[in-house]
Amino acid sequence: MQKRKLGKSGLEVSAIGLGCMGMSFSYGGPHDHGEMVRLLRAAVDRGVTFFDTAELYGPFTNEELLGDALSPVRDQVVIATKFGFGLGADNGKPWGGLDSHPAHIKQVAEASLKRLKTDVIDLFYQHRVDPDVPIEEVAGAVKDLIREGKVRHFGLSEASVQTIRRAHAVQPITALQSEYSLWWRKPEKDVLPTLEELGIGLVPYSPLGKGFLAGKIDASTVFEKNDLRANLPRFTPEARKANQALISLLEATARRKRATPAQIALAWLLTRKPWIVPIPGTTKLNRLEENIGAASVELTASDVSEIENAAAGIEIQGARYPEQLERLTGR
Repeated sequence: MQKRKLGKSGLEVSAIGLGCMGMSFSYGGPHDHGEMVRLLRAAVDRGVTFFDTAELYGPFTNEELLGDALSPVRDQVVIATKFGFGLGADNGKPWGGLDSHPAHIKQVAEASLKRLKTDVIDLFYQHRVDPDVPIEEVAGAVKDLIREGKVRHFGLSEASVQTIRRAHAVQPITALQSEYSLWWRKPEKDVLPTLEELGIGLVPYSPLGKGFLAGKIDASTVFEKNDLRANLPRFTPEARKANQALISLLEATARRKRATPAQIALAWLLTRKPWIVPIPGTTKLNRLEENIGAASVELTASDVSEIENAAAGIEIQGARYPEQLERLTGR
């Protein structure tokens, strides 16, 4: 597996990481604990060194899963987790609402360390920006944790350019995690140039469009009630039918490259910048191996231009999130 560095931080990880949320949360499930432990160890055996989780996933059970699976190989892997929700707060808000007060951040760090069975968190992201807490206080709290040796690197998720700059001035940011793929390219306008200027890496989540870009979902697909895609505007039957044009584009390139649509979608991301590290998620070994294989797919400048030109003529249908969730991004 090729390696990449997240910006100027020196944090080196596998070129393809593994998003672990779906093992415990959001896409049906949770999946069998023992099976997921075996999958996580299979990922390590195949060269994956970058694993993404959060206290929210489960809640809590996904971190516990990674603790069980990765503690025997802890010195070989980089684990990223997240803070920022008031889980357990009895206030009627989803997941307890946002809570990035410094005292809460430090409590979350201690609890995550125990669940992950480790003495240090490699990369600690703010899951969503909390408008009630100045980002300087958030960055300062993580800076304290870094000084104490409990955290190595600081990250943000779905943050605005202004927030990134303010936070980075207090504690250098190693990585921004945000959705980025061929069907969500908003970060290209302002975020990517800012990250390049500041030397910050980008970790795209949903790099396969929550599975859509793998080419296995169409208008007839039925999602389970506990699958978040059942409630996303971009996954209505009408939107799925309209968005098949993007799959046709990926399939055409895949045939020429003797690859799969998912591999082309991931390989395209890898061509964007050398400090971009996508974290596709899966619960299946064959999909894990397929995703890893994307790192070996070589797209020429001509290939990329062809993909870009074709994609420019496709208007993606449907919002990526319902309005209340979209409001949590870009702050």
